[in-house]
Amino acid sequence: MATPAPLVPATASDEGEITVSPSELRELRDELQRFMMEYRFGLQEVETKIGILRDEFLLTHDYNPIEHVSSRVKSPDSLVEKVQRKGIDGDFASIRSSITDIAGIRITCSFTADVYRLFDLLTAQDDVRVLQVKDYIAQPKPNGYKSLHAILEVPVFLSTGRIEVPVEVQFRTIAMDFWASLEHKIYYKYATQVPDELLESLKDAADTAAELDARMERLHRQIKGSSAGQAAPVAVREITGAPAPEAGDSDAAHRRRDDGGLQAV
Repeated sequence: MATPAPLVPATASDEGEITVSPSELRELRDELQRFMMEYRFGLQEVETKIGILRDEFLLTHDYNPIEHVSSRVKSPDSLVEKVQRKGIDGDFASIRSSITDIAGIRITCSFTADVYRLFDLLTAQDDVRVLQVKDYIAQPKPNGYKSLHAILEVPVFLSTGRIEVPVEVQFRTIAMDFWASLEHKIYYKYATQVPDELLESLKDAADTAAELDARMERLHRQIKGSSAGQAAPVAVREITGAPAPEAGDSDAAHRRRDDGGLQAV
């Protein structure tokens, strides 16, 4: 079997132009389509799992912790740009092992506790493997960015057999998502050269959003009543190594934040 052409060819002319024959171009096109297909199917698997959890919550709990879901598979142009920016070899095997956010899904929840609860439920499924977790809710970025990022590996069954596909899943509250959207627009407008006064205002806005999340969480608990005596979900305890809350501890998510949040695995 012939070696597939790399996504980013290594040879170029003196003028910096890359020369590709028509047959190589067709081979590259077909290989790229097969490569991206795997991630599209992996994304569909995660979307199905999220949809099932959402419908089950509505039917059995009369409550939906998910406000909205968005997803995407990187475009070929975006993928090539990242390969070049990161200095990754242009062959598909290197790209597969080095880039884990080709398929991505963002889940926006009503409350911070819902973020952790949904993460627990999704990662507790026995065909989901957690590759990496970055908890920017427990430990926000210096600019105020907050979100829970997880790289999850899910199985996809093709005619050629089973393959494992990584999917990046981001969990946020409405306030976190609104702030992140605004921050992205500002950085795009100023081509990442954002004035200091705007950066300070963004950080203040992030603090305000965090305060709003905390206040809404308290109101939600008051409406729903005390949840005293409930244990932290098993999945989070296994991943973080955190102990189960003692009786009377009504805020498992708060305990996880005090313990430093979810740790990368």
